[in-house]
Amino acid sequence: MTKNAIVLLVSAWLIGTSDPTWAEGLSPEEAASRMTVPDGFEVRAVASEPLVRQPVCIEFDDRGRLWVIQYLQYPNPEGLKRIQVDRYSRTKYDRVPEPPPHGPRGADRITILSDTNGDGRFDEGRDFINGLNLATGLAFGHGGVFVLNVPYLLFYPDRNRDDVPDSDPEVLLTGFGMEDAHSVANSLTWGPDGWLYGCQGSTVTANIRGIEFQQGVWRYHPQTREFELFCEGGGNSWGLDFDRVGQLYYSTNYGGHVLLHGVQGGYFVKSFAKHGALHNPFAYGYFDHAPHQNFRGGHVTVGGIIYQGDSFPDSFRGQYISGDLLGHGVYWHKITPRGSTVGTSHGGELLVSNDNWFAPTDVTMGPDGAVYVSDWHDARTAHPDPDADWDRSNGRIYRISAKGTPQLPSIDFAKLSTTELLKRLTHRNQWYVRRARMELTNRGEGHESLTTSLASPDELVALESLWALNAIGGFNEHVAEGLLKSVHAAVRGWTVRLLGDTKSISAEMAHRLDKFAETEPSVQVRQQLAATTARFPAAQALPMINANINRDIDNDDPFIPLLWWWSIEHHSVSGRQEVMRRFLRPSLWKSRLGRETLLPRLIRRYTAEGTSEGLDCVAQLVKAAPDDASRDTLWQPILLGCREIPRETGSAERQTMLREHELTKLVLARWQARPDDITLTQLALALGDRTPFERIVRETFDSKTETSARIILLGILADVAEPSLVEPLLTLINSDQPLLARQAALKTVARIEDPRVASALIAAYQSHASEGLKPQIRDALLGRKTSARAWLTAVDQGDIAAKETPQEQLQRIALFEDPAMDELIKKHWGQLGVNRGEKLAEARRLSNDIRASSGNLTVGQAVFKKHCATCHQLFGEGTKLGPDLTTANRKDRDFMLISLVDPSSAIRKEYTSFIVQTRDGRILTGLAISRDNSGITLVNAKSEKTMIAANDIDELRESPISLMPDDLYRQLKPQELRDLFSYLESNAR
Repeated sequence: MTKNAIVLLVSAWLIGTSDPTWAEGLSPEEAASRMTVPDGFEVRAVASEPLVRQPVCIEFDDRGRLWVIQYLQYPNPEGLKRIQVDRYSRTKYDRVPEPPPHGPRGADRITILSDTNGDGRFDEGRDFINGLNLATGLAFGHGGVFVLNVPYLLFYPDRNRDDVPDSDPEVLLTGFGMEDAHSVANSLTWGPDGWLYGCQGSTVTANIRGIEFQQGVWRYHPQTREFELFCEGGGNSWGLDFDRVGQLYYSTNYGGHVLLHGVQGGYFVKSFAKHGALHNPFAYGYFDHAPHQNFRGGHVTVGGIIYQGDSFPDSFRGQYISGDLLGHGVYWHKITPRGSTVGTSHGGELLVSNDNWFAPTDVTMGPDGAVYVSDWHDARTAHPDPDADWDRSNGRIYRISAKGTPQLPSIDFAKLSTTELLKRLTHRNQWYVRRARMELTNRGEGHESLTTSLASPDELVALESLWALNAIGGFNEHVAEGLLKSVHAAVRGWTVRLLGDTKSISAEMAHRLDKFAETEPSVQVRQQLAATTARFPAAQALPMINANINRDIDNDDPFIPLLWWWSIEHHSVSGRQEVMRRFLRPSLWKSRLGRETLLPRLIRRYTAEGTSEGLDCVAQLVKAAPDDASRDTLWQPILLGCREIPRETGSAERQTMLREHELTKLVLARWQARPDDITLTQLALALGDRTPFERIVRETFDSKTETSARIILLGILADVAEPSLVEPLLTLINSDQPLLARQAALKTVARIEDPRVASALIAAYQSHASEGLKPQIRDALLGRKTSARAWLTAVDQGDIAAKETPQEQLQRIALFEDPAMDELIKKHWGQLGVNRGEKLAEARRLSNDIRASSGNLTVGQAVFKKHCATCHQLFGEGTKLGPDLTTANRKDRDFMLISLVDPSSAIRKEYTSFIVQTRDGRILTGLAISRDNSGITLVNAKSEKTMIAANDIDELRESPISLMPDDLYRQLKPQELRDLFSYLESNAR
C-alpha cells in the first residue's frame, strides 16, 4: 500500500471514530442553535450551501453587499502537473500558469451575496468572476476589484459598477508562491496609508521583483506601483488588520500566541528550522509574537480583526477578534501596551460552535457593526495529503451581533456627496470610515476640509484627516512641518512614516527630523522614527540615529533597540563612513543602547564580511574603546563574526589576510595578557594565529587539569580538529579519567577525519568501554561514512552483535546512500522502512485496550512526567522540545495513538529534525532549536545540544524521521497507558 493511501486510510479511520458528543453535519439553522455566545449576543446563519461552499474570504463592498471567495479549487491548482510533493504538502508543478483567463480554468469563484427579501439572510448570489485558480483575497477600490490569484495579484476594472469586469484583469504582481494552497498569499487589506497589504503563509516561497520571502506581510501601492516586504516572518498567517492609530496586527498558527504586531522593516520569528534564517543574514535578532496570557483553544488563529464597530459593548472596542480553526470557535483577546508594542491575553469566547465541523476561515465586520465569520464546514481540518477528498458541498457564513442590532443598512458610497463622505470619516464604525476614505481617494476631493481638520483637538479626527489627505495626494513636506508639532503622538508618528515612504526628503526636513529626534517624548513615535531612518540616505539618517543613541532611553524597550540596529545595518556598507564617524565617538560608550546593543552587532557584522575593509573598521572600533574592560566586551561579537565568514575556494589568501591583520595582533596582545580567557583563545585560533595552540594542548592532556576546564578546552580543540590530536585523544578516551572528560574527548576526535580513529574506537567499544560511553562511540562512528562502514564490517564479521545498534542510529547510516552499506543493514537488521499498515493495526489494538478499563489521572500525571515531559509540555509542566500538548488535539484519542505508535507519520513542520552534513564528512541529526547566520544548534532526544558553525555546513536537509522514538509506548504496561491517556485527555490545570 502506498504512503498516500495509508494516510487517507488513517484519516478516514480518525473521522469515523470521532467523539459523538460533538455535533456533526448539522443544517445551518441547527448548527446556529447549538452555538454558544455571550449574554446579550445572538448568532444566526446568514448564508449557506448551496449558495456558499468552501468560503475562504468575506468582505463587504461600498454598497454594503457581502462578497465571498469560494475556494473550490483547493488544494490543487487546475491544469498543472505535479512534479514533486514533500511531506508537508509543498508541491512543485511543471510550470507557472498563465493569468486568468488565459491559464487553466479553475473552480474558484468570487460571488456577490444579496438579501432580496430583507429577512437578514442572503438568498441570492451572483458571480463577479469565476474560473479562478487558487483565489484567496479581494479588495475594492480605484474603480475595480483587486484579487489574489496566486501566483498573481490581479486588478479587475469595473468602472461602471455593473458587477461585470470591464476587461481581462491587469497583472499587477507575479511571483507569489503556490506550493501549498493553505499557506499562499492572502488577506488583502487596505492600510490607512493607501497601500494594499497582504499576508504570506509559511510553506510557500514568494519571489516578487527579486524580493524572496516565506512568512511575512507585504504591501503594494496601486498608484506608484511600488512593492515592498513590509516585515518578514510570522508563521502561517491568514488575516491582518489595523487598529485605531494604524498599527498593524496579523494572525499566526504558533501555539500559545494569537497575533504579531507588525512594524515597518521588522524581522519576526519564523519557522527557522524549516525555512532557514531570515533573509538578512545580519539581522542578529528578531521580534517574537505578542506575549499572550491564558491561551485557549487550538493553535491556528485566522481572519483576525480589531473590533472598531458601533454595536458591541464598549468593552469590545479595540480588542482582537479572530477565528480559532482547531478550537472550532471565535475568540476575543485583550490588547495591552508593552513599551512601543503590545501584549495580549484571552478575553473570552465570542462563539463556541459545539461542532467540530465548524472551521472558521475569515472574520470581518459589517456596516451594522456585527461580526461575520465564514465557516469552511467540513469533517476534515487537516491537510495530510494533496489528494485528500475534501467535501466541497458545504459552507456557511454566520452573523454574531449584539441583541437588537438592526439589519444591514442600505447605502451606496458612490452616491454620497464629498461633504457626506468627510462626515463619515468621524463615524464610530470603522467600516464607514474606511469606505469613505477609499471613495475620497477615488475622487481626489476634500483637500481644504481635510487640511483644516489636521489641527483638530481630537486625535482620531486629525489622524483620519491626515490619512485621507495623503490618499488624495495632499501630503508634502510643508504639511509635515506643521504636523511634526502636533499635540497628538499618532499624528507625529504617521508624519514620520509618510515622510519615510517618499524615501527622499530635503536637507531642511532632514535637519528638522534630527532636532525632532532629540526631543520626541512618545515611545511609539520613536519606534517609527527608528524604522523610517532605514529608508533615508545614510547622511540624513545617521544624525537621527545618533540623537537617539545619545538620549539612551529605549534600550529596555521590546522593539526599539533592534529597529535602530536594523537601520544601522542597512547603512553599514553603503554609508560606512557615516556609520563609523558616529561609532568612533567616545560618547557612544556612555550610552547603553550604543555599547550594549548596537556596537556589538556592528562589530560582528563588519567581521562577518571577511574583508580587509570590514576588519579595518573592527580594529578601529576596538581601539576606540575607552579601556581594557570595555574592549573585552567586544571579543565575543568578533568571534561570532569570524564563524560567519564563508569558507570558499581560494580562501588561503583570506586566511593570510586574517592572520596578518592588525585586528589579529590586537587579539593576540590581549590574549597574552589574559591567556586563560576562553573567548580570546578561540578568537586567536579563528583568526589563524597558532600561538595559543600548544598551550591548550598541554593543559588539555594534563591529568591534573580540572574536568570542567578540560571539557572546555576539548571543545576549543574540536574547532581545530588536527590529526596531531588523534593519539592523545584516543589515549584519554581509553583512560580511567572521569566519564565526562572521556565523552568530551570522543566528541572532539569525531571531528577528525583519520583512519586511526575508527579502528581504535571499535577496539575500545569491544574491550572495556563503559555503558556510559558506548552510545557516544556508536554516534561518533556512525556519523562518518568511512567509520560507519568499519562498524558494519565489524558486525558482519561477528565482532559486534547486531542488536548493539538501535534502529534510530541505523537510520543515520541510510543517509549516506551507500548500496554496500545498505546491503549489510538489510542482511543483519532487515528492511528499515516502516510498515504503515502494521502501525495502524497496532494503534487500533491499543485503542481497544485503553477502552477496556478506566485510567487513574493522578498516576497518569506521574507517567507523563517520567516518559513524556523530557520533550513535551502539558499544563505548563515539562519541556517544549516537541509540541506543547496543552493546545494539541488531545481528546482525539485515535490521533494521539497514531502519533505515539508512528511519530514519523505526521511531523509538524516546526518540529522537523534536520540532517547536517559537514564539510569534514560527518552527518549529524537533531531538532534545530536555533538557527542564524552563525550556524545551527541541534538537540537530540536526550536534550544534548550540538552547535555547527555555518562555515562548517556542507549540506542541510530535513529528516523524514521524528525525533521521538517509535517504540516509546512499549515501555508502558497496559494500565500505565490507560492512566497516561486519562491524564492526556483531562482538563486538569
